[in-house]
Amino acid sequence: VQLQESGPGLVKPSQTLSLTCSVSGGSITTTYYWWSWIRQPPGKGLEWMGAIAYSGITYYSPSLKSRTSISRDTSKNQFTLQLSSVTPEGTAVYYCARANGLGPYDYWGQGTQVTVSS
Repeated sequence: VQLQESGPGLVKPSQTLSLTCSVSGGSITTTYYWWSWIRQPPGKGLEWMGAIAYSGITYYSPSLKSRTSISRDTSKNQFTLQLSSVTPEGTAVYYCARANGLGPYDYWGQGTQVTVSS
């Protein structure tokens, strides 16, 4: 299984950040996998942002829920992150990853750097 993040590397404050994770070697609808977005700001730890399940159900971090949306395109085997009203604190490496139910993440994308700056 391979995951690959894509999207703009620079976003202006107050805009919406949009990233796509393209998955190959496995279907995003396969039971019981969950597909997450995780970010790591410079000098800080990993932050789980949200996930979409094989069924299409979504869960979000409470701290980001009001600004985050995760959707999927099953025909393309992709899932997408949208984070609205970004601030410079949104500067981070953004990763997509797969987990089997409540198990550990077993596959990760390589990560994509996003900088929020005017």
